[in-house]
Amino acid sequence: MTNYEIADHFTLLAKLMDIHSENPFKSKSYAIAAYNIENLPQEIEEMDDAMLFAQKGIGESTGKKIREIQATGKLDQLEKIMAATPPGVLEMLSIKGLGPKKIAGIWKQMGIESLGELEYACNENRLASFKGFGQKTQAAVLESIQFYHSNQGLHLWAEVHGFANAFCQKLRESYAGFRFELTGAVRRQDEIIEFIDYVTDADRQLIVDNFSALPDTECETLPENILVVRLPQQPAIRFFTGEPSDFFKRLFLTTGSPEFMEAFLQKYSFPPQPVSEEEIFSANNLSVIPPALRETAATLDRAAANNLPTLIRPSDIRGIIHSHSTWSDGNDTLEKMAAAARDQGFEYLVISDHSQTATYAQGLKPDRIAAQHIEIAALNEQLAPFKIFKSIESDILGDGSLDYPAQILNTFDLVIASVHSNLKMPLDKAMSRLLSAIANPFTTILGHPTGRLLLSRQGYPVDHQRIIDACAEHNVVIEINAHPKRLDMDWHWIEYAMSKGVLLSVDPDAHSVQGFRDVYYGVMNAQKGGLTAEFNLSSFTLAEFETFLAKQRAKRAALKTL
Repeated sequence: MTNYEIADHFTLLAKLMDIHSENPFKSKSYAIAAYNIENLPQEIEEMDDAMLFAQKGIGESTGKKIREIQATGKLDQLEKIMAATPPGVLEMLSIKGLGPKKIAGIWKQMGIESLGELEYACNENRLASFKGFGQKTQAAVLESIQFYHSNQGLHLWAEVHGFANAFCQKLRESYAGFRFELTGAVRRQDEIIEFIDYVTDADRQLIVDNFSALPDTECETLPENILVVRLPQQPAIRFFTGEPSDFFKRLFLTTGSPEFMEAFLQKYSFPPQPVSEEEIFSANNLSVIPPALRETAATLDRAAANNLPTLIRPSDIRGIIHSHSTWSDGNDTLEKMAAAARDQGFEYLVISDHSQTATYAQGLKPDRIAAQHIEIAALNEQLAPFKIFKSIESDILGDGSLDYPAQILNTFDLVIASVHSNLKMPLDKAMSRLLSAIANPFTTILGHPTGRLLLSRQGYPVDHQRIIDACAEHNVVIEINAHPKRLDMDWHWIEYAMSKGVLLSVDPDAHSVQGFRDVYYGVMNAQKGGLTAEFNLSSFTLAEFETFLAKQRAKRAALKTL
């Protein structure tokens, strides 16, 4: 073990002691020890105890810890403090611009325990208002987190699909006369991407020769005509090469999920040298299955019965439901949000700032709710026929109740109920909390049902079937939160929700005008679950949406008379 590797143990110990607010003199002594170890005149493994303990800045106490590291590869004191530190907090030490004191505040005062949660807080503009930060620091931290994630091997679909399509076009231009098509998980619109996959009839060695000439680029040849190319700061790229006559067969085989392809190969076959994917489907008397739906065996049965859904499209979104303004933790004013929604062709905006318990997000107290409603009324006169609806993203409290009494909740056109705190719940606690909120007559939409943050936080455990059944019973809509890090509810449960008559709602959870664009990612993900526009609340026209809200009010009124 080198001196630098030994010093790293002491450096990490010093930082973690600062994060845990332990004795600052001790933590500083370990930081100094790390510096001294790095600057020793020779390698420690060449020293006996007498020589090591005599080194300036080492001494017997530090020397014994060094020997412990050499003997076991560990330092007991460090192991104990690491065990008491959430893994995500440890990971924050890898982010440029975040020292131990700032990390301590983020963890202990903001309740953030992972990089994903921190990134989300930056996107919601919450870090900028926290003591010791600001807009510039927040932007720098966000950039550092994104750089860190780009080097971990897994990526969000939203982060790579633009590059993947643009790179495909560049490949076609660079390799004139050869075909390149995007395939694999990116083509299926999977939430998380490990590889960007292309099918090509270009010669594999030609691709190797060209990419090998690029700096910091690695090429790896694998069996079955697969070539992996690793470019700096980009997802790994796989090329599936082969004969031109098998191009569309190869495209078909590499697009479908393993489950989909196994089911296809058991019942169906390929025509000789197909000239399109459409020919493969038609030769087997199947409707053409869009790539996003090529996930399950059941999709093939629907294609055989000519019963595939007409998938929702981004153009089907008629209104922005679930958005935040500067009234809570948004970046843009309510007026700017509404004007932008109108100018982008949407018919209405549901403003749903955070409720009072969300103090970290400047949640609205009752007096501020009243003031916001006055502004909404004035803007509705100004922007008509475009309309702003009064809403709130109400925290679901620990006992499952909503964040305001009934007389306050009754002032909103609709309520989005979401869990934001105490996320570390066992299944029974999470279900009790959610089911109570769903049964509340003021709950219109259940927001991001699992609280997950992709690649960062699994979210609390839920029984999706019971949640959907409860929403069917109480006529509650389930949100498909379109933020690329959420995409929550999981698409696997969309079909079941529709079968129970439950409405879904693709909502951007927008904290700025730019956040409206996230509906695209929500729609792309919802397509995987077979969502249709008729089952999506945010696809309702303004008139249809007002009719829906009128029925919700009638439902509450009927409950009061019981």
